[in-house]
Amino acid sequence: MSTTKKFAGALLATALGVTTLSACGGDAKDKAAGASDAPKSKTVTLVSHDSFAVSEPVLKEFEQQSGYTVKVLKSGDAGAALNQEILTKGSPRGDVFFGVDNTLLSRALDNGIFTPYEAKGLGDVKPEYVLDRQHRVTPVDSGDICVNYDKQYFADKKLAPPQTLDDLIKPEYKNLLVTENAATSSPGLGFLLASVGKYGDEGWKDYWSKLKANGVEVVDGWEQAYNERFSGSAGGKKAKGDRPLVVSYASSPPAEVLYADPQPAEAPTGVATGTCFRQIEFAGLLKGAKNEAGGKALLDFLVSKKFQEDMPLQMFVDPVVKDAKLPEVFTKHGVVIDKPENVAPDVIAKNREQWVKAWSSLVVK
Repeated sequence: MSTTKKFAGALLATALGVTTLSACGGDAKDKAAGASDAPKSKTVTLVSHDSFAVSEPVLKEFEQQSGYTVKVLKSGDAGAALNQEILTKGSPRGDVFFGVDNTLLSRALDNGIFTPYEAKGLGDVKPEYVLDRQHRVTPVDSGDICVNYDKQYFADKKLAPPQTLDDLIKPEYKNLLVTENAATSSPGLGFLLASVGKYGDEGWKDYWSKLKANGVEVVDGWEQAYNERFSGSAGGKKAKGDRPLVVSYASSPPAEVLYADPQPAEAPTGVATGTCFRQIEFAGLLKGAKNEAGGKALLDFLVSKKFQEDMPLQMFVDPVVKDAKLPEVFTKHGVVIDKPENVAPDVIAKNREQWVKAWSSLVVK
């Protein structure tokens, strides 16, 4: 999502060896075939944040069926990647951009970097995810930023884990929560937006004053919060983290199971389902794309059932297509967030900077 440290980014980069897929192969094929002089390029370039991933067999199947070779150009976190596309508007570095989410969507649309295209298969996408009726962007995935808890800690203390934002300011949870800086971290920003969605523009500051008084700890990013300070994660245990509550993702418990050796029968962490903010991530055909036909084919692929069902174990996000099945580790160890907090993209765009500035003054300084 619009993350500086998406959950999958930290785990998959080492566990699966994710790289820029077909980047070298595509260039080599083009040069060998004299593609620079050809009227139609056989390489389609996807510009993305660092956390994009797809399994090699699924990508190869698309390449074989479409005749295009996919080159993935990774450009840091989502905000930085989007900034580069805005700066190169009209002369983009690729054909499709993936990774703009609902916290940055209005900024991307207002800058006019996308060409409208209604992807084949868009009718199978859940309608609540189709936020742009002009089809300048196509929904690809969703995920929920939520407070996670260390099950063992709360069992040992005979204390019920918190379930809502209101719970987190109660005395029994004093000095237990660690969150990321909203100015530097996507999960941190999402958690701030959850409080805005819950308490409104007038009430969120009062909530954070109470949360600060209740001992919330703020660190720069997800990696430090989850893998160093949180007592419930594998990394946090090794680092002797002492905070049993952390802002992470609803998909974190399945990941803890999947990457454990041996895999436990039950996830060691849980999700406070009343603390969540939903992110929706989009892709769009870049205005001025050199390979517009290839870009359209790639967008069709991103909402195909094949890609959507491959995606959860690659990026630890949820599909947006109605009939896409989740892997067993998600259905067994994950949770469904029925009522996440939401803030409209245009409201976020209008207020994000001042909200983050006010939050920083209130909580960090």
